[in-house]
Amino acid sequence: MQRIGLFGGSFNPIHNGHLHLAQTARESLGLDQVVLIPANVSPFKQQNPDMASGADRLAMCRLAAETLPFCTVDGCELERAGVSYTVDTVRLFRNRYPEAELVLLVGSDMFLSFPKWHCWQEILEMAALGVVSRMDGDMAELEAQRAFLLQYGKIFLCPAEVCTVSSTKIRRNRKNHADFSCYLPQKVVQYIISHNLYA
Repeated sequence: MQRIGLFGGSFNPIHNGHLHLAQTARESLGLDQVVLIPANVSPFKQQNPDMASGADRLAMCRLAAETLPFCTVDGCELERAGVSYTVDTVRLFRNRYPEAELVLLVGSDMFLSFPKWHCWQEILEMAALGVVSRMDGDMAELEAQRAFLLQYGKIFLCPAEVCTVSSTKIRRNRKNHADFSCYLPQKVVQYIISHNLYA
């Protein structure tokens, strides 16, 4: 059975930390494919004035995915109008791949707030959760949350190294004319410069 990881995010911009997470999840969880899914309007984030357009974020994800042969990109959330709910995306992939095992990749902070998500129980009926975490200070909390959620579906804990890069830092460096190229695939750096993003 094919095992597909669904990795959603703002990806504003996508960076090496995101790609490392995808690689770690693939190796740890035995994923055949990881799908990068740039979000339209996240219900958890206030609109960011530094948010690149959906078309730009999708293009950068496609360039970044070229560096990992198991990665694909899907613009389904950008094509939907209004607020982007994860349950709608999982439904779409469940219908598209009825025989596959879907694994929704989330960070530890998202995992701890998961029961507040829209239709979270339905998500767990359709997909497992792959929690990619540093597994350090929040381990007791993670285990307690996992114990609670296991009654609703499959939960995988996936240890990962600490990621020091963030999209916020990249945008700040770009705005302040500081180097940001070491945090991104080279083609994404070129895209940001040529399209004058985050300047």
